[in-house]
Amino acid sequence: MKIINPATGAVIQEIEEDSAETIHQKYKKARTAQPRWADEPLRRRIAIIERFDALLEQNRDELARTLTQEVGKPIRQSYNEIKGARQRIGFFIKHSERWLSEEIVHQEEGLTEKIVYEPLGVIANISAWNYPYLVGVNVIIPALIAGNAVMYKPSEYSTLTGVAIGRLLEEAGVPADIFQVIIGGRQTGEALLDLPLDGYFFTGSYATGRFISQRVAARMVPCQLELGGKDPLYVPDNNSNLKAVAAAAADGAFYNTGQSCCAVERIYVHEKVYDAFVRYFVEEVKNFKLGNPEEESTYIGAITRPQHLEVLQRQVEDAISKGARLLIGGKKLQGPGNFFEPTVLTDVSHDMLVMKEESFGPVIGIQKVKDDAEAVQLMLDTEYGLTASVYCDERQRAEAILKLMDTGTVYWNCCDRVSPYLPWSGRKHSGLGSTLSYAGIRAFTRPKAYHLRALSF
Repeated sequence: MKIINPATGAVIQEIEEDSAETIHQKYKKARTAQPRWADEPLRRRIAIIERFDALLEQNRDELARTLTQEVGKPIRQSYNEIKGARQRIGFFIKHSERWLSEEIVHQEEGLTEKIVYEPLGVIANISAWNYPYLVGVNVIIPALIAGNAVMYKPSEYSTLTGVAIGRLLEEAGVPADIFQVIIGGRQTGEALLDLPLDGYFFTGSYATGRFISQRVAARMVPCQLELGGKDPLYVPDNNSNLKAVAAAAADGAFYNTGQSCCAVERIYVHEKVYDAFVRYFVEEVKNFKLGNPEEESTYIGAITRPQHLEVLQRQVEDAISKGARLLIGGKKLQGPGNFFEPTVLTDVSHDMLVMKEESFGPVIGIQKVKDDAEAVQLMLDTEYGLTASVYCDERQRAEAILKLMDTGTVYWNCCDRVSPYLPWSGRKHSGLGSTLSYAGIRAFTRPKAYHLRALSF
């Protein structure tokens, strides 16, 4: 398999893919080794993860450079991702013992009732390329701490990062057989679905997530899916600093070149502040530097998958043909690399693809609304249910709107953020299950109920 730099088109490295045979061999090793890993004291497993965290810091320059070269992520954002991953690891290190230790939930004379949290066993983690460290540690770290073995398939677009994660985990003390890196593309991922695993954890598109869930449904094991979004942001008419709101919305839409599941994908603005908001928004976007991801000043990097350029172009052309106004951007850059201009469309409506289909790139539509009721109606008009944001001065007004959102996460005066203390979950086509928080720790366990009665003679 060739690893290609999306910013230049150059081949970085060639790496051998796993075959069905090598995948099965890795599975057998993981299955054999997992009980010994589960028998290790919890505190020892946590200590190994602490060493892994330290190794991420020690190797961050090399790791960030590799991430930028194979994904096209601007270098400063690569550093930010590694830093964010370490913060999440810190959460798991600090809180896993609390949520994984046995609990005595009821006790009376002669009777004890308790819950013990046992590992699932051997799980698959089929991961994503857009945030390989962040979405990776959401699964890898709590799964290992809980005592599972992990068959980890990084995306074929972030393979070298996945290999680096495996190497550092082994260096930290995770037994080689416990964490198996699986190299390859779609066929390799499908081979994992044929194994008798104890859980499947996938991050990626709705179409692939649905395919995986249907394939493994008969196994009756956990199948957790973190999928896409068409995340709305609403700007009512009571904003004391509209310029700052526009800047925050632009960052939420275009950070990581818009290649984020929780990126702002559509914006609704009250008619009273619409013109001013659009003006501030475009001014902000014009300051985003598009170019070489390895330069510190670059904010918009390369589109990771070359075929996605056609998706973005189709959305823009569809919108313009139906009456949208193109204020900035709108096309692929000529020359080497997969670059698409940051694009802002106004006068959009819900009969346009850009307001209905996931863009997953630096393209945004801004729609005028007459009041909160129209905004809510449009925000709810989607098959996805990941996040929704409201920016305004009044918390009470914002919470009244956010309460109506059918999404796993809602934001007031912020967007495109994830906290390890809160569950990360999607509704409808945005997924099943939760990562992060105590829910994301216990997701990798099976609770066992103990009824312990003392006999009296």
